[in-house]
Amino acid sequence: MKLYSIMMIRVMFILLPLLLGCFAQAADLEFARDVRPIFSDACYHCHGPDATARKAKLRLDDRASTLKAGVLTDGEMLNHLTSKDPEERMPPPDSKRVLRSKDRAKLVQWLKAGANWPEDDRHWAFVPPQRSALPKVKNEKWSRNEIDRFILARLEREGWRPSTQADKATLLRRVTFDLTGLPPSIKELNDFLGDDSPDAYEKAVDRLLDSPRYGEHMALDWMEASRYADTDGYQNDRLRYMWVWRDWLINALNDNMPFDRFVIEQMAGDLLPERNFFTQVATGFNRNHRINSEGGSIPDEWIVEYVADRVETMGTMFLGLTLTCSRCHEHKYDPFEQKDFYRLFAFFNNVDEAGLGPNNGNSPPFIQVPKSWPKLSEEESKFVVPAPMKIKVVQTSVPRPQPGAPNTVMVMHELPEPRTTYLLRRGLYDQPDKSEKLLPATPPALGGWKEEWPRNRLGLAQWLMDPSHPLTARVTINRLWQHHFGMGLVKTSENFGMQGDLPSHPALLDWLATEFARSDWSLKAMHKLIVTSAAYRQSSMASLALQQKDPENRLLAHGPRKRLSPYGIRDAALFTSGLLVETIGGPSVKPYMPPRIWKSISNATYKQDKGDKLYRRSMYTYWRRTVPPPTMMTLNAAAREVCIVRNDHTTTPLQALTMMNNIAFVESARFLAERVIKTKELTPAQRIAQAFRMVTSREPSPDELKRLLADLRFYLADFRKRPEAAKQLLAVGEKKADPKLPVVPLASYALVANTILNLDEAIVQD
Repeated sequence: MKLYSIMMIRVMFILLPLLLGCFAQAADLEFARDVRPIFSDACYHCHGPDATARKAKLRLDDRASTLKAGVLTDGEMLNHLTSKDPEERMPPPDSKRVLRSKDRAKLVQWLKAGANWPEDDRHWAFVPPQRSALPKVKNEKWSRNEIDRFILARLEREGWRPSTQADKATLLRRVTFDLTGLPPSIKELNDFLGDDSPDAYEKAVDRLLDSPRYGEHMALDWMEASRYADTDGYQNDRLRYMWVWRDWLINALNDNMPFDRFVIEQMAGDLLPERNFFTQVATGFNRNHRINSEGGSIPDEWIVEYVADRVETMGTMFLGLTLTCSRCHEHKYDPFEQKDFYRLFAFFNNVDEAGLGPNNGNSPPFIQVPKSWPKLSEEESKFVVPAPMKIKVVQTSVPRPQPGAPNTVMVMHELPEPRTTYLLRRGLYDQPDKSEKLLPATPPALGGWKEEWPRNRLGLAQWLMDPSHPLTARVTINRLWQHHFGMGLVKTSENFGMQGDLPSHPALLDWLATEFARSDWSLKAMHKLIVTSAAYRQSSMASLALQQKDPENRLLAHGPRKRLSPYGIRDAALFTSGLLVETIGGPSVKPYMPPRIWKSISNATYKQDKGDKLYRRSMYTYWRRTVPPPTMMTLNAAAREVCIVRNDHTTTPLQALTMMNNIAFVESARFLAERVIKTKELTPAQRIAQAFRMVTSREPSPDELKRLLADLRFYLADFRKRPEAAKQLLAVGEKKADPKLPVVPLASYALVANTILNLDEAIVQD
């Protein structure tokens, strides 16, 4: 008996930790975080918000309905989850929904533990951000600001250590690209390396934030998300003139306009009590959508499409939600009814616009831009009421509005009497449900509406920027984090809904969202906070073990290593070559493009610009929607047909071929060669090392230098045999080579420079 008791005690000592672990796991399960995402992914398709698709009259997206059905406690759901019978097992095979083993186990665990479903079961993203206390960490000396406490606390929980700080040259290159889209110059690099003061890095950050290049660079993400282009889109793809809005955007970012004001002016600058010409131009944001001018189009249909586009763009940019899903039916995953979409639709359904675009030029409403833009006199700065829309009928009897000339910009302007808004069955313009007129309103799931807000776009903008709003600050901060780290704290930056990813650091995301409002909505302050953190300053080098543990660097145990944007790749080549023309603003330019490229879609002819216009920053490149700049598209730019806030990156042979053969890159290599060859006191090795450092911000290793010198000797020998080939190379591009420089050496150095520009390090910022 005594022996038996001893054995039982030993068994209990063995089993007790396991049992406690099971209980702890069950207790740690949170419905909103752990269970609802599984329901959303595997169950909502048949048992979700969409009543038309719902099966067995079972609804798993609504707490009251689910509890009433009793499936959580009567064993029915548990049986369906654990059954081996394909006829009983859920989800059924024909649903094409796959429930992963670990998720199935998690649901079983939750059900066996009592299926705790709290009354406040809101999705995490629909709860206003809560500012938590800074977490305690062991290695307090590592942290440089509040961000680091959250990062380090998570790493310490995992038993990991952060990486060492990147070297100074790497760090300056990283932050210079991130804040200006260009590499540091040799002088900037040398000055920074020679500054031993403890605040040297902070001073460099301040200098970059004050640079006019900052606004240009930050405008690019906004332009892609705003679907900015120089043509209307669709088959006809007529010309439009919206560059004045782009200029407003750059200036607003450089001036560090508070983000709440930044959003309000773009959403409703024409409705502000203190409105003026500049706030009016800002509303061009809502006119960047595609416009159809095809003769067979039905105007009423396309007015609906334009309004829907604005709703969808707002949903993606500010809410991080897939609102477009609820255009045709109840949202299958998120708590949005179809009526919610059309109540938002009603905010934008009051613009005095035509369904069919003009043959060429801006579509009403538009306003004339003074020649002195953007430096306007007091009189020129006054608000301008757009002229009433004029319709003309051409030979085809198609009614079209009179187009706006190149000196105009499209803006928002309300109709005297708003259009009536109805729910559209299946989203079709000719299927209105006239049983109920829908008034402007916001989805109840996203918080209330204050009575002092007007029921128009201005009120909508105020609702978006209210500090208690659950999404706008979170979504915006997440995109800023994505900009610097290559991935947001929420990976799916376009989707914070049920189908989106959970945040890697939820407390940090909320702290940053609240800090954003506390900082008077200063974008520059938030950028500075992120780039001065120890997390950002880490070396990007990661051990094989760390890469296997965290291949996407979600826990941020090392610094970011990102490929440059398509615009950054071209701009960096022009910059290091000395060709870049840094004029800010103005009409779009037409740089090198394959001949007859527009002929593939229409009879239009691409007329390439000359002189300085060939070497402007890539953000100013003329963007035709049906035939976007091929270099940009090859390198994964957004097409700008719809709102895009996260681009996929690919690696293809075509990208390498573009980098080696595109006129812009070959010409850049030529002039980079000129820059180093003109320094006559340098040896060949020193010239190559200088070019290498200009491109990569570091000295080449002895082996790298040896290989490049060998290439130089090979090219010299080859071009001496074929001098015409050297001349042919130097003839690539509009800008002529310096006739005082010897042809063969210049061509040889040009090919070496081309090799350097094609290095992996040349197109990444680390």
